Amino acid sequence: MLKKLMTKMTMAMLNNVSDHMMNRMMQDPYTENMFSMVTIMQKLTPRAIFEAGMRAESGKPIERPLGSPIVLSDWHKLLLNPVHLFRLPTADGVQIQTSTTIGPRAKKPLQLEIPILITGMSYGGALSLKAKVALARAATMAGTASNSGEAPLIDEERQEAKFFIGQYNRAGWMNTPEQLRQLDAIEIQLGQGAQAAAPMGMSSIQIGEDLRKAERLKPGQNAVIHTRLPGMNQPSDFIPIVRGLKESYGVPVGLKFCATHYLEKELEYAIEAGVDYIVVDGSEAGTHGGPTTLQDDVGLPTLFALARTIQFLEKKGVKQDISVIASGGLTTPGHFLKAMALGADAVYIGSIALVALMQTQMTKALPYEPATQLPLYLGKFKEDLDVEVASEHLAKFLKSCVEEMKLTSYAMGKTDLAQIDRSDLVCMDPVMSQVLQVDYAGYSTSNQRNPIVQPFSQPEYQPEQAEEHHVH
Repeated sequence: MLKKLMTKMTMAMLNNVSDHMMNRMMQDPYTENMFSMVTIMQKLTPRAIFEAGMRAESGKPIERPLGSPIVLSDWHKLLLNPVHLFRLPTADGVQIQTSTTIGPRAKKPLQLEIPILITGMSYGGALSLKAKVALARAATMAGTASNSGEAPLIDEERQEAKFFIGQYNRAGWMNTPEQLRQLDAIEIQLGQGAQAAAPMGMSSIQIGEDLRKAERLKPGQNAVIHTRLPGMNQPSDFIPIVRGLKESYGVPVGLKFCATHYLEKELEYAIEAGVDYIVVDGSEAGTHGGPTTLQDDVGLPTLFALARTIQFLEKKGVKQDISVIASGGLTTPGHFLKAMALGADAVYIGSIALVALMQTQMTKALPYEPATQLPLYLGKFKEDLDVEVASEHLAKFLKSCVEEMKLTSYAMGKTDLAQIDRSDLVCMDPVMSQVLQVDYAGYSTSNQRNPIVQPFSQPEYQPEQAEEHHVH
């Protein structure tokens, strides 16, 4: 009886409240109407409103974790082509090869079992030591490489990584012979997709003693990442840096840069310098917490940047000598395969690797704090990360992705992931198909040219024809 009475009272209260709110929204003028928040959020978006509030609170650039929510690479408009009679699917039981080589012309090429690598995420500037150790351990379990990010060499991380790529960086933290000789590849970091080459830093009060020692900082000294490499005062200075590293260490030396509309001009210098690989980091790349304008409004989307890079290297006749790693916003096995079909030799993953690494451990932070508080160096729950469990989950994620890529290769009639190329793609957008040099899905292969489709060729403008039309 009491339960029924309480239910009736609750329903009556809810009815009164809802009636009152509905009457207000139907009768009040817009300037006094709560419904106005709906239209305001349609115009400004909730993200714009809350980020404006953060700016108004601090008066400083706001830093958003894991990169931009704006994804401009239309990977979903590209589809892979299965086969039945055009050629037969690969027979059951045939082993699909998944290995890749980074820097084939280097003295000591980097040979990996799978083409999915862990991207640069730095100790201190981004992730905790536990998170870095877990990433390195997972990479080793999966047969791939992990990356230092813009950080010094950390013994615990290096010991866990069978294959380790170190970034020769703008802060100078990995740029000593003692550290460089311990690397399996050297990645010259001129910028990244989520932050370009903007100067970044970390206040001394945020730097722990271990990190301060690793970065060779004095007490009270801030950690600073400059816009340029030490000793780079003009573009041509990049060339002797590359040649010196190649000669001294013999491992693949690569260039990582924020994908830019000037990429062909910048790649000219990379080719002249003799880089062994190029990391194309698109605007969808992640970061531990970069300024939103650099994330949202700077650089090229990964898809277009990758296509232009491959086409330029092919035009120069050097694609077979220079490996390409696609990076920025790649999250699924389908993305990885499509990037390789466009010409990438491998892909970097970051944000999605952290998600897989945290898996159900996210609940250690949620719902009171965001999940990013678990792996970040300044995270409130960084000590709660279970390294063994995290590395196992990430290794399983990588294995799952590779298995799906292998299954798709069977359906495409391939025996090696490296065999996949642009002819194995079809594009749903006719203009995009021209840009990417991929067949358009709306035409049969017999109606497309080599395999670039040009469905919108228009007749040249003839002034006399226009004048004649106007007279009539």
